[in-house]
Amino acid sequence: MTDPDTRRRPSVPVLVALALPLLLLVAVAAVGIVGRVQGVDRAGFGGTGGTGPTAAAPETGPLTVVPVDAPDASGPECTALLAALPAELPAAGGVLPRRPLADPAPAGTRAWAAAPRPAVLRCGLTRPAELTPTSALLEVNGVRWLQLDDGVPDPVIVSYVAVDRPVYVVLTAPTAAGTGPLQTVADVLRQTMDATDVVVR
Repeated sequence: MTDPDTRRRPSVPVLVALALPLLLLVAVAAVGIVGRVQGVDRAGFGGTGGTGPTAAAPETGPLTVVPVDAPDASGPECTALLAALPAELPAAGGVLPRRPLADPAPAGTRAWAAAPRPAVLRCGLTRPAELTPTSALLEVNGVRWLQLDDGVPDPVIVSYVAVDRPVYVVLTAPTAAGTGPLQTVADVLRQTMDATDVVVR
């Protein structure tokens, strides 16, 4: 005769089959929560402020730079500028070391390792279309610059175009690096190239 209590209790395989989906659901939820918390820390909204152990280290390997129209990149002005640039740029929280360029490297180009993107200098570019009679210019260490960004409220990367020298020079750097890279490049520009009038449309 069958025990009534035995008939009411589900077998072990049935219990396992019922428990597995529940355990899987709990595990997926836990992974999702951990991922969101780590993502917040990496974005700079967690306790580390984006500068602690979760902050991404800058890449230091050869950088591939896309060629652009730079008719004066091999000229004497750019040659003198590149020869005078330091191996390291001062930045907020330390220095940016020189980063090698992958072959074939465009003429008139230098790069430094930084996060989230490298700092890149290009010399000898064509006149920027954004430069107009109403453009607001910055003066940094005796050099006049046109600031360009991606238009978002808090840009991650910003470019500065030196517009009062014989050739156009562009420095693109992460905003987290502070003003050190721009000030250093401005000093070298002032020492290697004479000032000229700003040409606008």
